[in-house]
Amino acid sequence: MTDVWNDPDYLQSVLADTLRMTKAHGASSAEIDISVNRGFNINARMREVESVEYNQDRGLDVTVYFDQRMGAASVSDFRPESIEAAVKAACNIARFTDRDACAGLADKADLATTLPALDLYHPWDISVEHAIELAIQCESLALDSDARLENSEGVSISTTSGWHAYGNTLGFIGCYPASRHEMACVLIAKAGEEMQRDYSYTLSCDPNLLTPAAAIAREAASRTLRRLGARSLSSRRVPVLFVAEEARSLLGHFTSAIAGGNLYRKSSFLLDRIGTPVFPAHMRLAESPHICKALGSSPFDDDGVATRSNVFIENGVLQMYALGVYSARKMGLHTTGNAGGVHNLIVSHGDKDLPALLKTMDTGLLVTDLMGQGVNLVTGDYSRGAAGFWVEGGEIQYPVEEITIAGNLNDIYAGIVEVGADVDYRGNILTGSILVNEMMVAGE
Repeated sequence: MTDVWNDPDYLQSVLADTLRMTKAHGASSAEIDISVNRGFNINARMREVESVEYNQDRGLDVTVYFDQRMGAASVSDFRPESIEAAVKAACNIARFTDRDACAGLADKADLATTLPALDLYHPWDISVEHAIELAIQCESLALDSDARLENSEGVSISTTSGWHAYGNTLGFIGCYPASRHEMACVLIAKAGEEMQRDYSYTLSCDPNLLTPAAAIAREAASRTLRRLGARSLSSRRVPVLFVAEEARSLLGHFTSAIAGGNLYRKSSFLLDRIGTPVFPAHMRLAESPHICKALGSSPFDDDGVATRSNVFIENGVLQMYALGVYSARKMGLHTTGNAGGVHNLIVSHGDKDLPALLKTMDTGLLVTDLMGQGVNLVTGDYSRGAAGFWVEGGEIQYPVEEITIAGNLNDIYAGIVEVGADVDYRGNILTGSILVNEMMVAGE
């Protein structure tokens, strides 16, 4: 029996067969996207297993074009008759849609001709039983470290491995494997009537690069305990330092603002800003999609276009947008290989670690947790709930909570004083902590 989950030759044959079906049903061109993943997720709480979930996900998306009329359908059943039903459905949709001058496949010259070896596939040879033992061990180490850690939201361990395949009627067929493994510990501390929650996690495509369970337990315990005694602040304008994992979300708004879909819909505050300063002159933001074992690496984008190194910000100035084929055509530009997003945004940084950045800030707010979605990409207005620590003289004084930080992304980005060397690699945006010269903090 064919191993759907680990047989690239089979997946490529499904691609080829499906593309032939689209031609047989009259499509002038077509593209197929296949993903298959399997793994499991376990949760343990209060030293007992709480849940075990196995997953075996597979999907085939077919998009057909009748000249410039498009239709699409999806199916999770890879039997030929099921795939053909999806092809028929996509073709029927296309026959009744309006023409779109920007619809269609990428130019053949832009397609990936060679696939770099990115070393993204490292299945975790761990049984469910062992994962449960590891999760309970991690949680127990954390709970036993301090009597104030009375409760827990548990430890979760997840592992998934699979393949992504894409093909189109221009003759392109590409396929590559990837894996993803994660362990997270969420604790609750109590002192009197006060309760605080915090967490720690590790994430990698290679299980050998995961942080050990004991270290995750120690960090989760430390982070949770240090939040006890949190206060609010009176409203004020002060410097704000985002720890690296929250700085990643701050720059995530930038990648959204330069994304083609938001730009051609005129839903971005960075529309028509090419060639203008967005960040300070000391900053560079560049895409590097071929880093081995990096979570954002990919040999080709969602259009089958070869991914490439792109420089979005040089000396603080916006150089280009992140475009897929459709958005590029809508804007009268050319694809940058970013259908589906940016792959590994590398943020330039200095040589200071977090304690050194605290010294540079002297007095202000250290943000360790952000809440809510109060960001308007059209205007750049930014307002989010936050928690963290009040800092004076470069030293943490006490934890703070129930505050809101606000500003406009234009001012926030332009006001970045420094980026730290403490780069967080657990995501698609590789950045250190970010110090902003001033933001509004609203509290009591």
